[in-house]
Amino acid sequence: MAVKAFLHYALEVPDPTVGQRYYQDFGLVDVTGRGNAVRLRAAKQRRENVLLFAGRRKRLHHLCFGAPGEAFAQVRQSLSRAAVKEVDPPKDAPEGGIWVRDPDGNLVNIRDEAPEPEPADPPLQLNSPGHAPRQAVRGCPERGQGAAPRRLGHVLLFSPDLGRQIDFYTRVLGLKLSDRSRDIIAFMRCSTDHHNLAVLASKGPGFHHGSFQVGSVDEISLGALRMADRGWQPGWGLGRHVIGSNFFYYIRDPWGSLAEYYFDLDYIPDDCPWVPRDFPPEDSLYLWGPPVPPDFGENKELAAR
Repeated sequence: MAVKAFLHYALEVPDPTVGQRYYQDFGLVDVTGRGNAVRLRAAKQRRENVLLFAGRRKRLHHLCFGAPGEAFAQVRQSLSRAAVKEVDPPKDAPEGGIWVRDPDGNLVNIRDEAPEPEPADPPLQLNSPGHAPRQAVRGCPERGQGAAPRRLGHVLLFSPDLGRQIDFYTRVLGLKLSDRSRDIIAFMRCSTDHHNLAVLASKGPGFHHGSFQVGSVDEISLGALRMADRGWQPGWGLGRHVIGSNFFYYIRDPWGSLAEYYFDLDYIPDDCPWVPRDFPPEDSLYLWGPPVPPDFGENKELAAR
């Protein structure tokens, strides 16, 4: 792979301070400091995972990927072969790296930066039939805890042309196609995660959600409870996806999109002969969980334009 890491996503929103409170309640740490953007990160990460810029309406500002060392030069060569022109970075955006636009017009920043080491939790002690690793110890977590996301995992974007987006991110940037469901949704990776970028069919581009890893199903639910206690509206969950296999819970953000807690995502080693599967439409969303909200797949940015 040329691109080795998904580093952050940035949104343009009407009031970044509202988003700042949302993501802090979600469990991220505010590291804004100086500058015109709100910056947030997972507690055990050094770099920011989410940037919020002021704008007239909510929209994707940019995506940021890491391609360290020789991989950075490979990306530049690949962009040149594909006749993808570099563009100037937007005002107040992080300096450095290569800036381009994908076929949907989304800004993409590729930086000569390696992924951070993944923070490791102690192995879960879960009792199951015939196996009791947790003995003489109560397993229920303390009441009142919330979620503490370990890292950013992926984003889901709307796209009017899945094939065109898949071609750009795989052929030009070097991501790999993990799985898809017909012309409904596709999942791509630049790490050992099942997916770091997903694209969902729509009449136009847009941002659907950002997703953050937590340490257990308990933590997903405790995070959801804390968000509800603080006035944020639930989006969908608890459930389990088929594609990627992860448990999920989505919380509505202040602008009509979502943030997701996830746990137990499929892991694909770099040298694994993984064969992408084309799943039937009934598997495109979930195996179990509450009914899908009618507007879950709605690109609300189309109505705002």
